[in-house]
Amino acid sequence: MKTVLRVFAYLKRYPVLGVAQLTCAILMTVLVVVFPQIIKIVTGEIIPQRQFERMPPMTLIAIGAFLCTNLFNGLRIVLNNTFEQKVIFDLRSDLYRKIQRLPMRWFDNRRTGDLMTRVTEDVTAMERVLIDGIEQGAVALLQVFVVGGFLFWQFPRLALIAMIPMPFLVVGAIAYARTAPARHRRVRKATSAMNSLLHDNLDGIQQIKAFTRETAEHGRFNTASDKVRRATLHVMRVWAAYNPSMEFFRNLGYALVVGFGGWWVMRDPSLQGEFFAFLVALNLFYEPISRLNSLNQIVQAGRAAGERVFEIVDAVEEPGLDDGAELPRPVKGRVVFEAVDFSYTGRMPTLSGVSLRAEPGETVSLVGHTGAGKSTIINLLTRFYEYDAGRASIDGHDIRDLKKESLRSAVGYVTQESFLFNGSVRENLALARPDAGDDELWEALAVANAKQFVSALPDGLETNVGERGVKLSVGEKQRIAIARVILKNPPILLLDEATASVDTETEKLIQGALERLMTSRTSFVIAHRLSTVRNADRIYVLDGGRVIEEGDHETLLARDGHYALLCRTSLLAEEAEQREAAIAS
Repeated sequence: MKTVLRVFAYLKRYPVLGVAQLTCAILMTVLVVVFPQIIKIVTGEIIPQRQFERMPPMTLIAIGAFLCTNLFNGLRIVLNNTFEQKVIFDLRSDLYRKIQRLPMRWFDNRRTGDLMTRVTEDVTAMERVLIDGIEQGAVALLQVFVVGGFLFWQFPRLALIAMIPMPFLVVGAIAYARTAPARHRRVRKATSAMNSLLHDNLDGIQQIKAFTRETAEHGRFNTASDKVRRATLHVMRVWAAYNPSMEFFRNLGYALVVGFGGWWVMRDPSLQGEFFAFLVALNLFYEPISRLNSLNQIVQAGRAAGERVFEIVDAVEEPGLDDGAELPRPVKGRVVFEAVDFSYTGRMPTLSGVSLRAEPGETVSLVGHTGAGKSTIINLLTRFYEYDAGRASIDGHDIRDLKKESLRSAVGYVTQESFLFNGSVRENLALARPDAGDDELWEALAVANAKQFVSALPDGLETNVGERGVKLSVGEKQRIAIARVILKNPPILLLDEATASVDTETEKLIQGALERLMTSRTSFVIAHRLSTVRNADRIYVLDGGRVIEEGDHETLLARDGHYALLCRTSLLAEEAEQREAAIAS
C-alpha cells in the first residue's frame, strides 16, 4: 500500500488533469444506470400497456445515454493518457536524476543489467499500475457504488441476495493481495538477474568467442531464463486458482438473483419491470468487480516493481552535491593530503596515513605495484569516494567542505581506458565545453596530436565513434579523451595510466600531447613506465596503501630503495618492448 501511495504523490502534481478525468468518470458512471431504468419502463409499463407512442422517445434516450457515456469515456481516455504519460515522465526523470546523484560506492555493489531493468522494465510495470490499477480501479469502484445504490433503490430484497457473494470476493481479493508481492518479487528478481547476465555477455562477447565459451554461456543464460519461467509459472498457477474462484462466486450471485427474483415475480407480476431492470444493472455491478480482480494481478506486479524503483529513489545521495562552498577562483592548484585513511570495504584499509603534496604547476608521480593505492588517491581527490580520516585540501580548502561541482570543474581526468559515448567526435568533445566552436575543437585536437586522424575520418568531427568508441583504435580514443580535457582547460590534471594500453609509437604521440597538456598545471601522474615519471618534480612511492618513499627521480635512485628496484624493472621492460618493436619493423 505504501508503494501505491507514493505513486499517488506523483498524481498530485497535476490536479487539473486529475479532476477533469475524475469528472468524466463520474458522469459516464452515472449514465450507465439510464439504460436499466429504460428497461424497467419498457418491460414494466410500455409493453404490458402497449404504449407504442412512448417507444421512440425511450429509444432516443437510450441512444443519447450510450452516446454521452462513450463520449465521456473517450475524453477520459485522452485525459488519462496525457495524465499518465506526464507522471511516467516525471518518475523516469526523478529515477535517472537520482541514479546520477548516487555515490560510486553504491554502484560498486550493483550490476548494470539490474539497474537497466529497474529503469526500463520496472518503471513500465509501474506504468501499468497507473493506467490499469489506479485509474481503472477508481472507475470500477465508482461504478460498483453507483450501480449498487441503484440496485438497492430498485429492488432492496433482491439487492441483498446479490450481495451474498461479496464477502467471499473481498476475502479472496485480500488474501491474494497479501500473498502476491512475494511471488512477483521473485519474478522481478529473476528477470533482473537474467538481464544482468545478458548485459555482461553482450559486453564480453569477444571474450566468449575467444575462449569458445558459447555453449557454456548459453547454458548459463538458459538457467537464468528458466528461473524467470518457473517464477512466472508460479504466479500464473496461483492466478489460475484465484480468478476462476472469483468468477464462480460472481456467477453464484447471478444464479441466486435469478432464482429468488423469478420466484418473487411469479408471485407478484407487477415486479416484472423492476426484475428485468435489476438483471441488466446486475451485470453492470458484477462486471467492475471482475475487473477489479483482474486489476489485482496487475497492481501486485506493479507494486513489486515499484518497490525496486523506490529502493533507488530512497538511496542516500553522495554528499556535497547541493551544499558546500565554491572553490575560490582562480585555482592555484596546491594539493595536500595529510594522514589520509580510506577503505573501500570498511574492513581492509586501502590507504593508511597517506601524506603528500603538490605545489601549483608541479608534476607529481605516483608509482607502485598494482593495488598499492595510486588510483585510490585520484578517486579521493575527485571525491568519487570520501576518505575516512585525515584531510585533503586544494589551495588550503578541505575538499569535503567544497561543492562537488565546483571541485570537479577544476579537475581534468584522463583514465587508462578512456570512455567515449556512442555519438560523434564533436559530441564527445562537447562533454567538456558544449559551447566550444569548431576552431576551438580543432585546436584542442591539434594539441592532443589527434587532428590528423580526425580529419581523415569519413565525416570529420561528425563521425560516429560507436559504442565505447569501438570504431577507433585505443590510441585514437585516448587522444580524443586528452583533447576533451584540453578543451576543459582545468588547473589540476589527473593522469591514470594514460599510456599503458598503447604501442610505443602511439605512446610517443600521446606523451607529447600530455606534456603540452601538463604545462603550467598541477598534475598527478600514475604510470609504470620510467619514461613517464622520471621528469616529475616529486615522486611518491606507494606500497600496501602507504607512502614509503618520496623525492625526485635522481634522489630516489641514489637511495637504491624500492623506487630504484621499480626503475630497474621498468627499464628492463622498456628495453624488451624496444627490441620487440625493432624486430617487428
